[in-house]
Amino acid sequence: MQFSNNRNFTRGFIILASFLIVILIVWNTYYLFQIFKNEERNKVELWAMGTKAINDESLKDAGLELTLRVIRSNNTIPVFKTDKENNILDSNNISPEILKDSVKLQNYFEEIKKENQPIKIMITDGEYQYIYYGSSPLLDQLKYFPIALILIIVLFGALVFNFYRASKMATQNKLWAGMAKETAHQIGTPLSSLLGWVEIMKIDNVDETTVAEVEKDVSRLQTIANRFSKIGSEPVLEKLDIVAETEHSFEYLRSRTSNQVEFLFKAPTHPVYVMLNRELHSWTVENLVKNAVDAMKGKGSLKVILEDTGELVKIQVTDTGKGIAKNQFKKVFEPGFTTKKRGWGLGLSLTKRIVEEYHKGKIKVKESEIGVGTTMQASYRKA
Repeated sequence: MQFSNNRNFTRGFIILASFLIVILIVWNTYYLFQIFKNEERNKVELWAMGTKAINDESLKDAGLELTLRVIRSNNTIPVFKTDKENNILDSNNISPEILKDSVKLQNYFEEIKKENQPIKIMITDGEYQYIYYGSSPLLDQLKYFPIALILIIVLFGALVFNFYRASKMATQNKLWAGMAKETAHQIGTPLSSLLGWVEIMKIDNVDETTVAEVEKDVSRLQTIANRFSKIGSEPVLEKLDIVAETEHSFEYLRSRTSNQVEFLFKAPTHPVYVMLNRELHSWTVENLVKNAVDAMKGKGSLKVILEDTGELVKIQVTDTGKGIAKNQFKKVFEPGFTTKKRGWGLGLSLTKRIVEEYHKGKIKVKESEIGVGTTMQASYRKA
């Protein structure tokens, strides 16, 4: 517990430190932006002073060259000089394309007016001109930098969230795997006792049919215990006839399902070999058949069809149940997803893991229609 707390503290510290660093970067960028903004205003004020000086008769002969150099030094900041009625008198660093079109020029001027407070220069007593200026391309680019950093923060937050979620799910999976193995271990003791009682029943000449059915159920419990013991560990695959294995599970389920369900099994007459784990494949068939029976509420038609396509063998389980909405075709395989009032929503999730992770196959909702029924399909590569 102490190790877990220390690990959580370390993670929290790293995340907090990362966020603080990013916030400092954003603040520093904003600070630099303000410095650039003030520098550009100073440049425009110099440009305005140069403009005033070049129009001042008393200063034309003194420092004219310096004044011109000040004016020419601005080659990035868009500038408009206007009179008090906002009529454009002069401009600098405006695109030639905009200068050619009076409408575009006026629209661009209106945009520039909104960016900064104008600089007021006195030309003569009582007569003023105004300098409106926009941002240089460098300042425009810097303006979007904080937005990029905010996006990085959002993405970083999403990454941290996904990391914690994945970590939590991994911990839960380990817990479930441990519980499953412990359950299998605990079931082992009463199973051994039941096997002993079956032998006593044989000695006492109990009806053979009854003994045979009890043996089947005990064998089934043994299979279930073996399934649980394999959760969380790599199963051993054997080259088995998938037709015989599927039919065996199908027949067991049919004998223990309501007579109101009409069963149909159709498969190739020749063996079809696939690398399988017998207990886990039986679990796949059981989950698909039980889901189909539940979807029909214990009444309807259920078909299990095996198709040999050459490289693949496909198992299709078709029911006449309530159907699945198209937008839920993938959701039905997510852990916890269920449409039942009672249920963990683990059946199809486990089935997907057995088929795709352990047997390297594929499983999907092949087709479904609300109120008509559903066809589930599992595909395996032949051995």
